[in-house]
Amino acid sequence: MSGTFVGMPAFPDAAREAVGNPTLRANLRHATHTIRDKRAQAVGELADWAELREAGKQIKDHTLRHLDTYLEQLEKSVTAAGGQVHWAADAEEANRIVTGLVRETGETEVVKVKSMATQEIGLNEALEAEGIHAYETDLAELIVQLGKDRPSHLLVPAIHRNRGEIRDIFEREMGEWGRPAPEGLTDTPAELAEAARLHLREKFLRAKVGISGANFMVAETGTLVVVESEGNGRMCLTLPETLISVVGIEKTVPSWRDLEVFLQTLPRSSTAERMNPYTSMWTGTNGSAEADGPRVFHLVLLDNGRTDTLADEVGRQALRCIRCSACLNVCPVYERAGGHAYGSVYPGPIGAILSPQLRGTTSEIDASLPYASSLCGACYEVCPVAIDIPEVLVHLRERVVQGGDATRDGAKVTVRPAKGHTAERAAMRAARWAFSRPGVLRAGQRAASRTRRFHPRKLPGPGRAWSGTRDLPQLPGEPFRDWWQRTQRGKTGGEGTV
Repeated sequence: MSGTFVGMPAFPDAAREAVGNPTLRANLRHATHTIRDKRAQAVGELADWAELREAGKQIKDHTLRHLDTYLEQLEKSVTAAGGQVHWAADAEEANRIVTGLVRETGETEVVKVKSMATQEIGLNEALEAEGIHAYETDLAELIVQLGKDRPSHLLVPAIHRNRGEIRDIFEREMGEWGRPAPEGLTDTPAELAEAARLHLREKFLRAKVGISGANFMVAETGTLVVVESEGNGRMCLTLPETLISVVGIEKTVPSWRDLEVFLQTLPRSSTAERMNPYTSMWTGTNGSAEADGPRVFHLVLLDNGRTDTLADEVGRQALRCIRCSACLNVCPVYERAGGHAYGSVYPGPIGAILSPQLRGTTSEIDASLPYASSLCGACYEVCPVAIDIPEVLVHLRERVVQGGDATRDGAKVTVRPAKGHTAERAAMRAARWAFSRPGVLRAGQRAASRTRRFHPRKLPGPGRAWSGTRDLPQLPGEPFRDWWQRTQRGKTGGEGTV
């Protein structure tokens, strides 16, 4: 999988630097708290939210269990509607397909509607290497691109920027990419949005090739769906002569009827809207020059680690994700560390379980991501498809520590324990040995209580990394077992043993 931010350190180091940036923390706190409060109000309007959540989970799980069948149906439906389907096993193949399709048109510019899949594979960089300029048209993505920055949120990629920073970026960079920012531009949202609209308008009207992702793909009809709030997606999907959509295979749903659930839960969970201002659906093309919409449509179905993830009975639930970003907005770790610390286009809690599965846990940064959580469970509570992120985090931590077999590129490979986890592995084995022997555990608890005055405030050796950011819990004066024996013997009708 492409998409690792080159040169990024492991999460603990990146987060430590981010936490020391007061401007970043203020921006994140203001944005995430505003979005989460609005979301809670929008969700609270639906009396059947719990039922919708369960329905979304069941639809996704059913689709993933039968994904091979629905993907074949999707290919047939898209082809019958006049589209062309391409299969990409990894990022390199997807980029090769898309760059080849653009070169065939003879164009050197493309407009893009926000797409996590194309960010995941590094498509913009691949196009640039072939002399093709890709222009992001989503407002936040435009800010990131003009600022030579990286996205830090699934829904609001420029969440780490405030209005003053955005104005400075527009004034400094817009002229290098096309129409310059208006004279005397202020940092009011209306003026910033108008500057972006004027800058993008000429690109929309000039572009012959559009590139998109999709929120959903309907297998029974071959219909693709994009939901958005700005109208740039509608422009990218209808004005160019050629449309290329790069979509992860997990975005498939079986039928039109299934869309009803997600078109209720996605907007409320993401933008706190009852429905998205723009919901665009297209089914192939008729190829007529007189008809509206693109004359040529290509669908690139992207695997890039998803099949391997599907093989993991615990971790596969990450593929239910509909990219609403609700988990980011309630996560105390994301709120303080920001999205860049995750070293992936998928930040926050969902990124902490999705990126290590798509990319593997052999690199330092991916081995650190399952630990980027306090396991508070807030992410699970707000997830509209009930992904148990804490469960998957613990599962991936086990994989990091224990190593073992994993499926990669269709074959079994051995994953060695990540560097630095040898001591943790030994400690867990020692704990298992002690907890399985009641006498040893009782003796250890008593010894620990009686020697507590001599305990250090910080752990030595490998334990220093854990206690360096936490206070060691103080041990009680006596173990619970001894307290129970002393105070409860005879009160429960038994011997009072535990």
